[in-house]
Amino acid sequence: MFLLAAISLGFLGSFHCIGMCGPIAFSIPVKRTSSTSVLAGSLIYNSGRIITYTIIGFLFGLLGQGIALAGWQNALSITLGVLILFILFLPNAIPLRYNVGLFFGLIEKIKSQLRKLFSIHTSSSLLLIGILNGLLPCGLVYLGVAGAIATGSAINGALFMAVFGIGTFPAMISLTVIRDYISLRVRERIRRTIPIFVGIMGILLILRGMNLGIPYISPTVETSTSGICHHNCCAK
Repeated sequence: MFLLAAISLGFLGSFHCIGMCGPIAFSIPVKRTSSTSVLAGSLIYNSGRIITYTIIGFLFGLLGQGIALAGWQNALSITLGVLILFILFLPNAIPLRYNVGLFFGLIEKIKSQLRKLFSIHTSSSLLLIGILNGLLPCGLVYLGVAGAIATGSAINGALFMAVFGIGTFPAMISLTVIRDYISLRVRERIRRTIPIFVGIMGILLILRGMNLGIPYISPTVETSTSGICHHNCCAK
């Protein structure tokens, strides 16, 4: 279930983030000698993003694992679900610009390094561009991180973010390879489905934390006094 959520979030959300990542994807230094070379370059670049997402997923999944072992997994899941719905319905309630400002220096260093890499036309530079691009602020990635934490496992968190990244492949590769075949109308229709899916994800996280005994959606999580899950219920 969580893998389906991950790839759906990546696929649908990627069309919304084309505006931010589009300029980078359009201008990555791929060899345009043939459509094959363009496709290969785009795959290398996007693989770099997935590497970063996987590492981020592992780290935040590890955080979720610690919370789960403390016996707070249900409360965490409900909190994340409520937070997602809150941001969905009140997007301007949280001044994200201030949060970004806290990391302004780091972001500027990443952008500076990206500018240097754009002048180098090699496969390794494409991979590094993708890796660094994965570190730039992105609301879609923040949602993915919430999902990674909710898995309650470092491995599942890494897997969640890796599959999430794979879900973004079609839209991001289309920017450098088949952008002319995806009409603005189609992209706009997909964008309109994003809030619906994000809302569903928030509701599912809340249901998961409510321990209703519904397989895969809200499995019963039994914990001991130390907060350790039995019968593999946390993996459902």
